Amino acid sequence: MPALDSVVLLEGDLRAVKDRFAPGGHLMPNCFRAMKGEFLDYRSREMLRVRFPVQEEMLNPVLRMQGGYIAAAFDNVFGPLSYAAARALCSTIDMQTQFLRGIEAGDFLTVEGRVVTRGSTTMHLSAEGFNGKGKLVATCTANMIIHHELRLPRGGGQSH
Repeated sequence: MPALDSVVLLEGDLRAVKDRFAPGGHLMPNCFRAMKGEFLDYRSREMLRVRFPVQEEMLNPVLRMQGGYIAAAFDNVFGPLSYAAARALCSTIDMQTQFLRGIEAGDFLTVEGRVVTRGSTTMHLSAEGFNGKGKLVATCTANMIIHHELRLPRGGGQSH
């Protein structure tokens, strides 16, 4: 069950970034919607928890969530967390993912991302992904560049 107050806070933080840097545009990428991400919890500018259902089309030949989808889930958490933390648009500089165990269709991958350090131009993030039983599936770290002046074109950020 989502922590509704914290999700409302996240939506407000993201709306402030959108209004400043992407008026008329969108911050969330199409892949977030395609992966059916659900915001669960947020601590302002520090932590974001998102749940992703493991869908059949995400499976590899051994019927586990393909590593690229797991990495995409981490990136789909780092994006909005970095925007809210920096109060600006951000881009991933690098990202390292360690896969520890498989996760099957019908389960949920819950990713909890945290801001480790935030400077004026970059930030470092880390995250863990857990299955529905609370077992660690993967870990990830990323470095982000903060774009204080970048603006998205009207309607930018995702297709309709």
